Amino acid sequence: MQTITDDPPRPAPGPATLDVEIVIPVHNEERTLSATISRLHAFLSRYLPLAWQLTIADNASTDLTPEIAGALADSLDRVHMLRLEEKGRGRALRAAWAASAARVVAYMDVDLSTDLRALMPLLAPLLSGHSEVAIGSRLAPGSRVSRGAKREFISRSYNLILRTVLRAKFSDAQCGFKAVRADALDQLLPAIRDDGWFFDTELLILAQRRGMRIHEVAVDWVDDPDSRVDIVSTVLDDLRGVARLALVSPILRFLAIGVVSTLAYALLFVALAGALGSAPASAIALALTAVANTAANRRFTFGVRGRRHLGRQHLAGFLMFLIALGLTTGALDVLRGVDPHPARLTEAVVLVSANVAATVTRYFALGTWVFRASRGRRPQPVAVQPR
Repeated sequence: MQTITDDPPRPAPGPATLDVEIVIPVHNEERTLSATISRLHAFLSRYLPLAWQLTIADNASTDLTPEIAGALADSLDRVHMLRLEEKGRGRALRAAWAASAARVVAYMDVDLSTDLRALMPLLAPLLSGHSEVAIGSRLAPGSRVSRGAKREFISRSYNLILRTVLRAKFSDAQCGFKAVRADALDQLLPAIRDDGWFFDTELLILAQRRGMRIHEVAVDWVDDPDSRVDIVSTVLDDLRGVARLALVSPILRFLAIGVVSTLAYALLFVALAGALGSAPASAIALALTAVANTAANRRFTFGVRGRRHLGRQHLAGFLMFLIALGLTTGALDVLRGVDPHPARLTEAVVLVSANVAATVTRYFALGTWVFRASRGRRPQPVAVQPR
């Protein structure tokens, strides 16, 4: 048995690297744990043609769960146990995944509500290099689900909130059947703040914002009538998590950078216009703020690092500058057509308004064109080694 208190560094891959480590987070599951792990172990041994390991991550159980988990680890091959002294499903997954040397890490709920035949379809796109994250979905076309109306309503409402507030593109954030490639996890795990039930949602939103591909598998799923999850408390925690992620969304970061850029532009324009004239002052102010804006959005809004495509991206940013210059020059021409000698403050207001329009154009261009290739770059496929 291993006890974890802090996130350990991920072990370096070796010649006997696992293809997949499946984690089962548990808390006070003494009644069902032995039957569940035995059933899962038999399925993996018979049907999973990969090098695998099964880890029971016990987080602060107060019943006989640790003893049962330890006995299972002693009696079954490729079964390990991890003990944490603090409660939290996300905390258990964080500790187990961070300590894993597997190429792909996965988890499923201890009740095994999801049909295990979906496991290989879940893992295959990650091991082939097609996707970084894979999730089971009870809301995808082709899924078959048996659960009460109350849970169905809560689940659909929650995922609707995610699509509306966080612009989620995946259909089911809460299904306890997920897998992540290790190289993607190294990017995601340090950024995840939640250690409870919201851990799943935060992982998926961060993966989406980093341009990672999320593969969905339609699953057959049967509700566990013995579930002891506090629905009200979980929903409130999830809504707080949604609000937190909404406040640090890329759009808000872009708007903050845009506000700073616009203020810098206005100050530069006012400082230079007296000596150079309105049009040259506007061009210089725009050129300086466009370079800084592209660099800031590259790093903070779209999460692009390193020097890959740096020159091409700044060239594209220069094209955005030309668009902004066209908008501001056109705005000046229209203003002077109405008033040949406008006040400096009036000029500044008109130019700032035109710059705001250019900022909106820049956001969509940066997200859909300039930085899209770098964010969606596909890593090399991972070779699969049979057991």
